[in-house]
This record gives sequence, structure tokens and C-alpha cells, in this order.
Amino acid sequence: MTTSIRLGELVDRFGGQLIGSPDISVAAIAPLSEAGEQHITFLSNPKLRHQAAATKAAALIVTQADFDQLGSEYQGACLIVPNPYVYFARAAQYFAALNAIPAITGIHPAAWVSPQAIVAATASIGPNVSIDAEAVIGEHVVIKAGAVIGRGVSIGDHSLIHANASIYDYCVIGERCIIHSGAVIGADGFGFANEKGQWIKIPQTGRVLIGNDVEVGANTSIDRGALADTIIEEGVKLDNQIQIGHNCHIGAHTAMAGCVGVAGSAKIGKYCTFGGAAMVLGHLTIVDNVHISSASMVSRSILEAGQYTGFYPLAKNADWEKTAAIVRNLSGMREKMRYLEKTMKTLTEKDHE
Repeated sequence: MTTSIRLGELVDRFGGQLIGSPDISVAAIAPLSEAGEQHITFLSNPKLRHQAAATKAAALIVTQADFDQLGSEYQGACLIVPNPYVYFARAAQYFAALNAIPAITGIHPAAWVSPQAIVAATASIGPNVSIDAEAVIGEHVVIKAGAVIGRGVSIGDHSLIHANASIYDYCVIGERCIIHSGAVIGADGFGFANEKGQWIKIPQTGRVLIGNDVEVGANTSIDRGALADTIIEEGVKLDNQIQIGHNCHIGAHTAMAGCVGVAGSAKIGKYCTFGGAAMVLGHLTIVDNVHISSASMVSRSILEAGQYTGFYPLAKNADWEKTAAIVRNLSGMREKMRYLEKTMKTLTEKDHE
């Protein structure tokens, strides 16, 4: 980072109440513990308030409550905002944009672009990129080295396709999307019919439709639909190494952490979150605003918003084995309890007689 920003400029752009001079300049954002006199930092976790008091940063992004608690312990300028983490994210985007190296428009000599493809003049096509016939590449799209764009693919304006990503035939990528390296959009879904032990492949003729402002992490796979389309709505954020099965429908602004697996034909609502390694079985429905904890297994539809968790707490192996043995015997214990309840009821009725 080389471009300095005045605090007054940040306030003009993103709002907030400034305590201190608007002419103070900062060159970058840094963590509380590493920030120096040229940095702005942020406090989003009250447990780190002691680090905020000791930071050497020129300015601190903070809530009103934390500002009041800090008092005179911190001597630098403060930007008081409702959500410091969100403010940090927007400021970081601004810093990155100011210091970004602009992509070189045009098609690299080592790229291959079909004469039947349409590529906007403002797009940037890197070396060894392959763009097949009927593809449409929008304005200011950047496609980096080695990416493969299949026949009839559509990529919306201002989207970024990182190196070696693969987008299969006729898939649609919206505007301002980011597809990271190694991602595969539109591979065949896992569709087979069994005949006397042999697997008969079911052609996967649907597409993947991705809305605007979606981010797909490295080595994440989104399968094309078998007949209908796999749909990823606007604003969805997918981490690295996620599997989305064929014919899934992921609602707007849902976010999934790394290694989540969603089996085919699952329908997930809007504004949901999934912790790392969570699993969703196929053909289930999950409504809006559902939050699944890490490593949980969703084996039934969820029709009410809320937080759901489905795993045992970590324990020493010996303790876990004891718990597992109890769980295995729960069915027998239940029958014994029912027998005892029935016996007690019979004895009570005889006493009353």
C-alpha cells in the first residue's frame, strides 16, 4: 500500500463520527497489535479492548460503547461507528482499489478465443485462456491465465475469473462475481441409475445459473442440473473446497465456510450460514435465516429459522466410547422405561382399588 487517505475522506465516503483531526493521513489498515503511526485499525471484539488501549495506530475504528470504556487510555483519533468490522471491510476495499494495478484490456496473444465468441473491448483476457464459441464476456471482465470458458457461457460485467478456473458449457455468471482458481462451474452432477449392479449414466443437461455479486472459492465445485438448472442467487458467498450438487437452489446472501457439502436437489433459503464441513442431504428444504454449526449433519428439512447444531462435543476417546455405548443402548433403555412405567401404573391402579 502506498496511497495515503485522510480520515476526513473516509468519513465523507463511509460516514461515522470522527474524534480527532480530519487531516490525519493513514496509509493502510493493520491489526491492533501490529498497527503503527501510519495505520488505522479497528476494535470489533470487546475482549481485545486492552490491545486497543495499547495500539500505536494513528486512528481506531470503534463503537460508541467501546470508545466510552477506553476513555483516555487510547490517545489517537477515533472513528465511532455502529459496526467496526463492516466499516473496516469497506475501508479495506477502498484502500485495495486505490492501490490496485489495473488489468490490461484486450486479449493476450497466447489466449484462444473462438471467432464466434463475443468479448467486450474493455475485458482483459490472460495467457492460455480458452473461450469457446457463443460465449459472451461482458464489460471490464478479467479472466486470468489458463481459465477455460465453455461454449455459450455468459459472464456479466466487472466479474473476475481467476487462473485455471473452469466454467462448463452454457453456464451463466452474473455481474461483479469472483470465481477463484481451480473452481469448477457446471461439471456433471452425480446422476446414475442402477440396473442389476451396473450404473447407467443420466445425462446432465441443465446449467448453473449464478447471480450478481457471488464469490466462489478455490477448488469449489458447483454441478450442473440434470434436467433443470442449479441456481446460486445473488450475493451468495462460497468458501474453498465446497461441493454443491446438481439441481440445488441456494438463496440470496447465504454464506458457506470451507468443505461444506450439499447433496443434489437441496433447496436452501436466503441469509443462511453454514459452518465449515457442515453437510446437507439431498432433496431437503431449509428456510431463510437458518444457521448451521460447523460439522453438523442436516438429515431432515428445516422449516423454522434459527441456529442448529448436530454433533457431539469433543471428548477424550475413552469418554467418547462410553458415551457411544450408552447411545447404542438407548433403544433398549427406552423399552425398559416403558415397561417400568406400565408396571407402576398397574400397581398404582390396584392400590386405589
